[in-house]
Amino acid sequence: MAPRPLEPRDIPNLITVLRILLVAPFLWLLLEERYGPALALFVIAGLSDALDGFLAKYYGWTSELGGLLDPLADKLLLLGAILALGWLDELPVWLVALVIGRDLVIVSGALAYHLLVERVQAAPLMISKLNTLTQLVLVCAIIIHYGLIPLPEAGLDVLIYLTALTTVWSGATYVWCWGWLAWRKGRRSPAGSSPNGV
Repeated sequence: MAPRPLEPRDIPNLITVLRILLVAPFLWLLLEERYGPALALFVIAGLSDALDGFLAKYYGWTSELGGLLDPLADKLLLLGAILALGWLDELPVWLVALVIGRDLVIVSGALAYHLLVERVQAAPLMISKLNTLTQLVLVCAIIIHYGLIPLPEAGLDVLIYLTALTTVWSGATYVWCWGWLAWRKGRRSPAGSSPNGV
């Protein structure tokens, strides 16, 4: 069967794929401490995220594939940046561990809910969006501070602790939501049956 020809509605997904392809050169530049080009790629990736999101919503060019690729691209970029900055000793190890731990908790929680209760509906919470925003601002600030213009240490400390707070808060919120939904699902199930009704 011949592949389906590309259509305008595929543009958001193509932009997302290009953003994923930017992750490797961005991380290489960051680890080589070439902060100017690294920051430029990071900003381009962020702008591409805004662009594909706008196109998908404004024109209705949404798809199941896009719903999977977009958060994957964001996570690869942000988590890679945080790991690289931690490796360079430009972010505290405890914050890197906290971010990784939060993501592991969310992924394992989503998998458990999917297997034991029902299919997970991928809908980011407001606190999760705030956490992503604080991580974006922190990564930009750290790159600017160490590679371009020194920023006030107090301001960086505030960003670090704000990122830590939203990381813990968002992770705990997801766990609470899934636990609450699983409990309600279990109460609705007939006695002696599993949450899936099997």
